[in-house]
Amino acid sequence: MNYIFGKYPLVFILLFLIIGCKSEQASEALDLMKYGMPIKIKAPAEAEIKSDDLGFMKDVTVKAGEAYSIQITSSEAILTDASEIASKLLKEVKRDAYFDSVISEETNGFVYKKDIDGKEDYDFRYVRIAGSNEYIFQTALVGTFSLEDVKAMYESVK
Repeated sequence: MNYIFGKYPLVFILLFLIIGCKSEQASEALDLMKYGMPIKIKAPAEAEIKSDDLGFMKDVTVKAGEAYSIQITSSEAILTDASEIASKLLKEVKRDAYFDSVISEETNGFVYKKDIDGKEDYDFRYVRIAGSNEYIFQTALVGTFSLEDVKAMYESVK
């Protein structure tokens, strides 16, 4: 046995790294300009995009599998400070009956935990201002997401 490890150490190291490393979905820059949003996010290559123009607001959903589903809403910005909007969103989220706790908080966004009848679920909000519009990112309304999923989605919109 020692002979095998001694003769092929590089093979075993590579095998260990391949097995030990968790595979991540390949992501690419996704330009949302053709959906009326002059912004880019990082999304899995196979992402499907649905958009609605509600007149006063645009709504775009980017979905790839069960672990990546983001809703982006865009409307005219009343406030020009993204951190102020994020702060108001956090206050709003904390009033929700299912709110449990804030996992992480940054200037323009936050990740939080929900407890829905004893079942853990995670969500986030992130705010960007571009031109005269505000863009609010969150998990899509349908689905249950792990903390790992939500952190990945949050990072993809920053």
